[in-house]
Amino acid sequence: MEAIVNFCKQTGFYLISVDPKMLIMIAIAFVLSYLAIVKKFEPLLLLPIAFGMLLTNLPGAGMYHEELFADGYVHWNMFGGQGDITPGLVDYLYLGVKLGIYPCLIFMGVGAMTDFGPLLANPKSLLLGAAAQLGIFITFVGARYMGFTSAQASSIGIIGGADGPTAIYVTSLLAPELLGPIAVAAYSYMALVPVIQPPIMKLLTTKAERRIVMRELRPVSKREKILFPFIVTAFVAFLVPSATPLVGSIMLGNLFRETGVCDRLSKTAQNELMNIVTIFLGVSVGATATAATFLSWDTIKILCMGVVAFGLGTAGGVLLAKFMNLFLKEKINPLIGSAGVSAVPMAARVSQVVGQKENPGNFLLMHAMGPNVAGVIGSAIAAGVLIALFG
Repeated sequence: MEAIVNFCKQTGFYLISVDPKMLIMIAIAFVLSYLAIVKKFEPLLLLPIAFGMLLTNLPGAGMYHEELFADGYVHWNMFGGQGDITPGLVDYLYLGVKLGIYPCLIFMGVGAMTDFGPLLANPKSLLLGAAAQLGIFITFVGARYMGFTSAQASSIGIIGGADGPTAIYVTSLLAPELLGPIAVAAYSYMALVPVIQPPIMKLLTTKAERRIVMRELRPVSKREKILFPFIVTAFVAFLVPSATPLVGSIMLGNLFRETGVCDRLSKTAQNELMNIVTIFLGVSVGATATAATFLSWDTIKILCMGVVAFGLGTAGGVLLAKFMNLFLKEKINPLIGSAGVSAVPMAARVSQVVGQKENPGNFLLMHAMGPNVAGVIGSAIAAGVLIALFG
């Protein structure tokens, strides 16, 4: 009878009665899974995040232990089996997040899939990508006024860049206790780009501005495309050294693509490596969303400020394009400014769709890709600045 009682006390049915909040987190995991599978909201990352959230909140599973990463440090001595904790699978996977490995590898894959030609053909689009980072810094100020520390406010603000790996990278270094809610917010809003951006774009532009036709971009030589990663990496390393891991990774992946002599490496970075790291990253990030950290007022504040940051980033790019048109003879369609956020290539496609509804003969996709890829670089530099200031 004693053995039976001990067995019953080790079952999930008994343990769930100790902390019923786990049931709420399991329900949230199912909702996120529904959004990923049925609604197809960023399924490649949202589904692993949802399942990681499910695993960490199953009572007694012991796959992730917050104690191993308490106070923002990795307690390596506890990984040796010392004490009462036996590290689980997700504990080991989470090391790739905590040490900043997964985001950099994903950036390498992004670089291998990215064509910087539109940015090189129209360097002015770099300014639009920079303006779209406005949401990061305004939200940072707002988060400080709401009581968050500078490190936490930096992690919340970076959601405005619409770049999931960058948000995870910054948060894992500055505010690991907020990693779960920030990751869910970042990827949820990335998936909602086609819903969030169009109303803001239409509100800030006139019908005549949305109908502006831009001429075809000039061809970009192979030499320019090869020199660009070297120049950007060196410039960023001297200006903001803490941004070098992210920018250097994306530029290395782009070199694999553009040189034409590393086809195997380029394909591996785009496919096998990217897919494996995405699984590990999603599951381990989702596992940080425990009931104790996720079910709080801070999470609600983060979700609200995240959408504000994203909206401000969209508005920043559009408004700068309108301002530039005051001085340019050859006008820019302000819709491409909204693509300055880092959601590649979804934000550029939204610019194309909104513009074509106003003028069916207008093709903005390649023009919007310039600010779009500039936004990736811009968000990485913004992340480096915040890490340098508050890390």
